[in-house]
Amino acid sequence: MIEIDGTVGGGQLLRTALSLSAVTETPFRMTNVRGSRPNPGLKPQHVTAVDIVATICAADVAGARLDSSTLTFRPGTVRFDPMAVDIGTAGSITLLFDTVLPIAMAADEPFRMTAGGGTDVKWAPTVAYFRRVKLPLLTRCGLDADGDCTKTGFYPAGGGEAILRTTPGALSPLEIERRGELDRVEIRSKAATELADRMVAERQAERARKRLADAGCAPEIRRVEYVSTRSLGSSLLLSAVYDRSLAGFDSVGERGRTSEEVADDAFRRFEEFHAGGAPVDEYMADQVMTVLALVGGTVRIPTVTAHVRTNLAVIEKFGSDMSLTRRDDGTILLEASPHPAVRT
Repeated sequence: MIEIDGTVGGGQLLRTALSLSAVTETPFRMTNVRGSRPNPGLKPQHVTAVDIVATICAADVAGARLDSSTLTFRPGTVRFDPMAVDIGTAGSITLLFDTVLPIAMAADEPFRMTAGGGTDVKWAPTVAYFRRVKLPLLTRCGLDADGDCTKTGFYPAGGGEAILRTTPGALSPLEIERRGELDRVEIRSKAATELADRMVAERQAERARKRLADAGCAPEIRRVEYVSTRSLGSSLLLSAVYDRSLAGFDSVGERGRTSEEVADDAFRRFEEFHAGGAPVDEYMADQVMTVLALVGGTVRIPTVTAHVRTNLAVIEKFGSDMSLTRRDDGTILLEASPHPAVRT
């Protein structure tokens, strides 16, 4: 059984371990789960992720309860049935999808899951980012998946709903080494219906458009919408479309933060990324590692964050030969061979 110390990592270590455990049929025990966080242990979204993966692979589990600091997970055989889950809080739906997606893409049967919780919340990709950036990038390794956001859920009430669907297909190594020239930056802005009189969604989109235009980019406002939600909130996604890659920069509104500040935050992160040479953004670098560990390939990322380094340590425990190589331009090559447990 693999032993993992979760002291220096957050929920990503747990999600990575769950995904790889199910696909490789390797049991693990994690101690000090989220040990360095102000609120350590398993939270509702983490317990939900454990329960979902345990159901998918008929796992024998110990410690899957709120605030638990130790989890033992012994996977069985993967089998899919349509699933519907509710995190019960504004916990991120996309992080739940990130956990099951590597399992679904490695399987020989279709998968469908409806999840309730937060769709546009801090510290996690929005559903728009998941749909418009992550899933399109992963088509390069043969992923056939799509997602829908049927209800938007902001913090603190949540109440959102999204659907993930995958279809089995032939997988191949993931190759994302160059991004090419910038073609355009797509703008998608959303806010709760109650904020329409303040034109929050329009202000976010227009501020982003102006900042991008002033920077000499090619902004395109693709969607400005108001949605019924349980909590007031807003979100913005900038999708940078390059000749050979995609990158995303989302930002979430909250009390005390103006629409213009939301747009400025997303634009600042795009501007920093665009000045470099990597084809994927910093947050995608962390998210794509589990997929790369399974299908193999090469992905060039902006930098080695603490998340990347701790995630790499877990991935290596499950038999991946993933390596990091620093290039002359400061970017990093992530390279891995296909995992023996995955058919490519």
